[in-house]
Amino acid sequence: MKGYNKYFRGYFMPPVESNDWVKKEYIDAAPIWCSVDLRDGNQSLIKPMSLDQKILFFKQLVEIGFKEIEVGFPAASETEYEFLRALIDQELIPDDVTIQVLTQARPHIIKKTFNALNGCKKAIVHLYNSTSKAQREQVFKKSKEEILEIAVEGAKMLVDLAKDTKGNFAFEYSPESFTGTEVDYALEVCNAVIDVFKPTEENKLIINLPVTVEMSLPHVYASQVEYMHKNLHNRENIILSLHPHNDRGTAVADSELGLLAGADRIEGTLFGNGERTGNVDIITLALNMYTHGVDPKLDFSNMPDIIKLYESITEMKVYDRQPYSGKFVFAAFSGSHQDAISKGIKYHKQNKLETWSVPYLPIDPKDLNREYSADVIRINSQSGKGGICYILETNFGLDIPQKMRETVGYLVKDVSDKAHMELTPTDVQSIFVENFVNLRTPLKLNEYHFIREGDLFKVMLSINYNGNRIDHLAEGNGRLDSVSNALKQTLHLDYTLTNYIEHSLDASSKAEAAAYVSIKIKDNEYWGVGIHEDIICASIYALISAINNSITKK
Repeated sequence: MKGYNKYFRGYFMPPVESNDWVKKEYIDAAPIWCSVDLRDGNQSLIKPMSLDQKILFFKQLVEIGFKEIEVGFPAASETEYEFLRALIDQELIPDDVTIQVLTQARPHIIKKTFNALNGCKKAIVHLYNSTSKAQREQVFKKSKEEILEIAVEGAKMLVDLAKDTKGNFAFEYSPESFTGTEVDYALEVCNAVIDVFKPTEENKLIINLPVTVEMSLPHVYASQVEYMHKNLHNRENIILSLHPHNDRGTAVADSELGLLAGADRIEGTLFGNGERTGNVDIITLALNMYTHGVDPKLDFSNMPDIIKLYESITEMKVYDRQPYSGKFVFAAFSGSHQDAISKGIKYHKQNKLETWSVPYLPIDPKDLNREYSADVIRINSQSGKGGICYILETNFGLDIPQKMRETVGYLVKDVSDKAHMELTPTDVQSIFVENFVNLRTPLKLNEYHFIREGDLFKVMLSINYNGNRIDHLAEGNGRLDSVSNALKQTLHLDYTLTNYIEHSLDASSKAEAAAYVSIKIKDNEYWGVGIHEDIICASIYALISAINNSITKK
């Protein structure tokens, strides 16, 4: 691909080795989460949210469990300003939730921000200015000293205005475009700001290291974060925060390695919405922790409803393969995958396992309010007998005998293949019923009566064959054997009854029973199924269905 040589690595490594994060195996506790859906996420929408939509989305974020929510840039537009005032004036902010607002390090913007915040119980004022080499040289045309002075003056103004504004305020500072900033210079700017704010244990300062644009592999970012973590002034009173974007598709990895490197907090959005390729997806991050046995302190147990609200308000679509939340992330179309999943789920139930280890499913779909039968096993021409029979068992109580499963599997897959479509559980059931259950053509049962004489059973069997009524008396070693003999004699059939299996369709005393019968004629085996409240009747229906299949499928 031509043109590659015009690109260069625009990031900077720390001046000293910072790789202690490599020694850590996993993230052992949830970070502080801050949703920026209502600011960063909202500004990236083609049609930004209305005031009512913002309030609705805010309530959803609170319900999920976010304790810090960036609600906007109140100096940027009237809607942003009105939203912040609505939250404050209508007392919509729970006592345990802190809102956050963004402001550039510019005096008139800072002043308007504090005007909007007047009377807020708890708020984080998030100050930022860009520090990257490219922005200094190309956009602002300012020296390092001048850029540092902008940050310091902005911080001083925040401190002064907070004293004169009714409310309780904490502060956050971001060296925007941190990933394109010389790391030692970013440290110099942040430490200068820290010295202005003078954070304490009671009023800590957030230092946020934004991946405004991804420029490096995630391990480079982790080393940058660790260097800052080890060298920030007053570190014990600093909350080290990350704000990764996803330009290289590695925002989740940036966040996870950054947490290993010493970060305490993550700013991100639901489903990764945000500028360009988006922000880090907090759902993915949180549920990655969840699958390692760590409580993420956020509740995504009703994922379908969260998706519905998100798609309705943002007019964005959650991608079908989006981790954890996408329509198909638990779906198995492959036959071998379906078989492993269905056996794994059954194994867990039988052994009452408390830990989750089902093949191909890193998380239990039910934890996200997703159903196995509807979401996990998906039936098309690539499916296998295990998945198809799993659908029949979990949805309709039909425990297909092992020896019958291949016949059922090939039949259902053939229908999907010829129709070029996925089959729903109802489709699968219909195919099964139409081809195996209580078949009445060309042979139909009218009635039967048994008489027991010692060890033998006699049956008076009445059937219709091709529209003609036939009554016949026969005997056998059991009820089904006597019926089988009657059918062989009257229809001149030569077959061997090779399989007979029965079970109840549910646990109730009035439950229907299912019987499965196969007969063998020469080298061919034919299956039939009978379903009826009376197991004897079900077994006769199954035998007649098998015979009907042997006749119609010759």
